[in-house]
Amino acid sequence: MPDTDNAFQAALDLILGLDPTLLGIVALSLQVSLGAVLVGALIGLPLGAALALWRFPGRGLVVTLLNAFMGLPPVVAGLLVYLLLSRAGPLGELGLLFTPTAMVIAQSLLVLPIIAALTRDHVRSLWDEYREQLHSFGVTRLRAMPSLLWDARFALMTVILAGFGRASAEVGAVLIVGGNIEGVTRVMTTAIALETSKGNLSLALGLGLVLLGLVALVNATAYLVGERARRKLG
Repeated sequence: MPDTDNAFQAALDLILGLDPTLLGIVALSLQVSLGAVLVGALIGLPLGAALALWRFPGRGLVVTLLNAFMGLPPVVAGLLVYLLLSRAGPLGELGLLFTPTAMVIAQSLLVLPIIAALTRDHVRSLWDEYREQLHSFGVTRLRAMPSLLWDARFALMTVILAGFGRASAEVGAVLIVGGNIEGVTRVMTTAIALETSKGNLSLALGLGLVLLGLVALVNATAYLVGERARRKLG
């Protein structure tokens, strides 16, 4: 097993040398995480806005479930998707288990509640502020939804980045439904766990540095977006 200094140098060499194995794992990680965030945003943004604008039977239960699922343990999400996609499960015939698609589904289950619940909070605040004015112009809730989502775009971008941060750092769910198959479903987090257990610290450190840089980039972007929103809104 290499010592830490040598492993760190080897990790930098892998990154700077654009090692194909490392790049392949990073590319698949981005593909899966971005896919999950896209699914979460397409469902979560209108769902959150609808919960902010309308009152209907069962709305309280939906809000409670969304808030509860924001803290859903990744291994539980992975187990639920595994049961759904396994050969004996209701969607087993689709053959999605141990594929990147199954990983996207599992990560979407983790990202969706975050995006929907936080979108509801932001849109509700804007609706409380603009409701009387919009009513005076005869704007219905349905017509107001796109405008409110657009007005909250900077805050919602921060929400989406938070969802991406959750997805990219997740390991339990993707390990259960993806299987960590080399060249097929191996992403950064699962590869780090595997390579560390094998004593291949150089690749594990290289992937760890890339993941750390990615998380730092997401947080910096979220901060800049938030600052821009605060300046714009005064």
